[in-house]
Amino acid sequence: MLLSPLLHHGPPHRPSVWQGCCLAIASALLASHAAAQGSDMSFAQAQAAFLERSDQLAASRKAVDSAKLRREGMEGLGGPSLAISGIGYRYSANVDLNLGGVTSGISLPIPLPQFNLPTDYDLKRKNNVGSASLSAIWPVYMGGLSDAVRHQLDGMADEAVADAAASGNQLHSLLVQRYFGAQLAARAAALRQRALAGVRAHDDAAQRMLKAGVIAQVERLQASAALADAQQQALKADDDARLARSALARTVHTASVLPSSALFVNSQALPPLQQFLDSALQQHPGLGKVAAKKRQAEAMHDASEALRKPQVLAFGMREVNTSSKPNWVAGVAVRWTMWDSIDRDKLAAAGQRSIEQAELTDAQARSDIALLVEKNWLAVEQARTQYMAGQAQENLARELLRLRQAGLKEGSSTTLDLIDAQLNLAKVQTERAAAANQYVQALAALLESTGQTDDFAQYMARADILIPADAP
Repeated sequence: MLLSPLLHHGPPHRPSVWQGCCLAIASALLASHAAAQGSDMSFAQAQAAFLERSDQLAASRKAVDSAKLRREGMEGLGGPSLAISGIGYRYSANVDLNLGGVTSGISLPIPLPQFNLPTDYDLKRKNNVGSASLSAIWPVYMGGLSDAVRHQLDGMADEAVADAAASGNQLHSLLVQRYFGAQLAARAAALRQRALAGVRAHDDAAQRMLKAGVIAQVERLQASAALADAQQQALKADDDARLARSALARTVHTASVLPSSALFVNSQALPPLQQFLDSALQQHPGLGKVAAKKRQAEAMHDASEALRKPQVLAFGMREVNTSSKPNWVAGVAVRWTMWDSIDRDKLAAAGQRSIEQAELTDAQARSDIALLVEKNWLAVEQARTQYMAGQAQENLARELLRLRQAGLKEGSSTTLDLIDAQLNLAKVQTERAAAANQYVQALAALLESTGQTDDFAQYMARADILIPADAP
């Protein structure tokens, strides 16, 4: 937790002159803290930096680009293809020919000088040969297989888009959590520092009053104990604020950040729940992913069915050479698998089950999303009413502090009473800031569950209650 509960302590006391000194000390402390925290950054600036530098968002965009490029690359699947092939080789052929039977049967029509033909002849042939050919194939009919493959790639691209949208929505909620969590921590630290300054002033006054004999030793010890506890709580609040700023800086990939957009609450109630439900059932990326899965299952089923149908190919090949009469061939091939070892009926049934699974998943997802939207809608309203109801407690805490200050002057209150009233006011103000943060976080979760994270800035702009870190 960024904040610890503020505990009540003993009675406080401090004249109004000391109050001015304490506020001056607190302002100086806050200024020094702000200088060390880093540069101001609005939520819009933090979001822009986050969108530009987030590695996870960049990875999601790469996945979408990859899926779309893969689909574009398969656009021409099933169309004609043209290829040229060439071959070059050297051969050596040796053949032994027996001419005995041939020469014995030769009779010459005219007498010639005795001429003996050899009975054996060795034939040797060597040569370098090169040839090239141009071939073309055109799938005329594939039973719808090409369309099925393209539809599956479409489904994979849609799934990547849905995953990227879901990732973007989740990261937006993370940014809201860390940005306004840092703002809440800064608010708590400021309140703690202000309370510490007041307790320190009252502790000094108690020391002087003890020397003057106005208060007893036990009251002085109570004031010292209250100061020690206030110092410890202020130190812890500062550490929490530093850690929250560090988490925010790492999220937006910046060295140091000081959030400048205040926590906010809209006093007006949200639009009706049904409006958010309708938006969720249209825009939630989870439903888009389920639809993409169903499309892929349908494509796989279509591809399985396409393999049952005949396939018709047109083909042709022609030699590429300098001959005036090159060899060529062209024709049509038909292939129809009558039987093979694969049970295609079961594959078709499996594909149908996948489609049914996607349909059932869609129904369950719609039910879960509707429940999540209702839960988040109620959380926003509860946080809003909690913040509004806290105004009465803050008014009471302020009035109690005023009465304790007046009572100390009149002698009806003790220093510890005043310290207790001061710490109680800081506690109530911190709790109201926490309620405002709960409102902001619940709103971000609601918009994430409805696919409307882009509308967060509009709700933020329409807010009529702002709680900056340094508000009194």
